[in-house]
Amino acid sequence: MPADDEPTTEELRLEQQRREAEEHERAEGSLEEDEAEQHERRAQKAGYLREKLEERAEAEREAED
Repeated sequence: MPADDEPTTEELRLEQQRREAEEHERAEGSLEEDEAEQHERRAQKAGYLREKLEERAEAEREAED
């Protein structure tokens, strides 16, 4: 059980989802190609972390059953 001051897996997943969307928006609004690529890499990283958190949440649900 997580401590009260630690975010839940779901909260972490939602944060990564928000970051992913935000970085995609920044990439689209970038004027320079290098900057756009950097934002896309950040979006990909956030997407990867979100997927891993989804897997973790599924494992937590299965462990509760």
